[in-house]
Amino acid sequence: MQQRKIQTDGLTQQILEAGEGPLVIFCHGFPELGFSWRRQLPALAAAGFHAVAPDMRGYGGTDRPEAVEAYTILNLVGDMVDLVRALGRKQAVIVGHDWGAPVAWHAALLRPDVFRAVAALSVPFQPRQPGRPPIATYRAIAARKKLGEFYMLQFQEPGAETAFESDVAAGLTRAFYAYDGATPDERRSTGFTPQGVAFLDSVTDAVRPPWMDVEELATYVAAFEASGFGGPFNWYRNLDRNWALTAFAQDRTIDVPALFAVGEKDPVRNYAGHAEAELKRWVPGLRTQAVIPGAGHWLQQERPDEVNLLLLEFLQGL
Repeated sequence: MQQRKIQTDGLTQQILEAGEGPLVIFCHGFPELGFSWRRQLPALAAAGFHAVAPDMRGYGGTDRPEAVEAYTILNLVGDMVDLVRALGRKQAVIVGHDWGAPVAWHAALLRPDVFRAVAALSVPFQPRQPGRPPIATYRAIAARKKLGEFYMLQFQEPGAETAFESDVAAGLTRAFYAYDGATPDERRSTGFTPQGVAFLDSVTDAVRPPWMDVEELATYVAAFEASGFGGPFNWYRNLDRNWALTAFAQDRTIDVPALFAVGEKDPVRNYAGHAEAELKRWVPGLRTQAVIPGAGHWLQQERPDEVNLLLLEFLQGL
């Protein structure tokens, strides 16, 4: 893999890349980096693809705009369109995990002329619900089901990111541990915390996950100590703005070929699992939908061999 910076229309992006051939772009989520795809890029390069994983807007070596409203889903999709063009291509397959999955889904939804296929891990496509802005909806669900506080709502608060920034190594370790498949079931997070308990405070006795060595954790820590968490948290602070901005795409389906995979024990299934059952309705091009037994949320890092096999079968079948 090679690392370099590339200038696009909107910002300077830092990318990891490997191989030559048809372009495949990988979008990471929170709290990750392009580095989270380190086990996919070489595998795709060996199979004849040009695999590219940027640090997304606000992360790592990529630019970090100050304004909260600079992190909407339209900005994030636009970044990936710009990246395709900056790499000298007209089309790509786009792959996303966690927050990168909504970016990938919306890239395929809004620009199918550029993104000829889409693969998403952990987060299914969730169609826009008319009359139901996300923040109010999440609050109502949590209250009705007496689930406590949803972490995405806690992340809305100004300065919420300081909990991660005060001890980056501890914050990242807790976040990875909370959603990991190897974490004991009774200690894995549900995404909800008791009333008045912050997300990180709800995770106790966290240890580095078995799929991440000391050097890999240090790579994450160094990146976030340099960049902070303000940009990443701003992705969450645009939930309602994204809902408003995408009204023009209401009821539109994703028609390009698609793949979706999720870990059996992924906590995201507690609050987005309902969308798995309806995925084929909104993604008629869905070719593969897989649940990986025993896996948690960090799918491409926890189970790289299974993920690589799914991706290569999908890509080679296009």
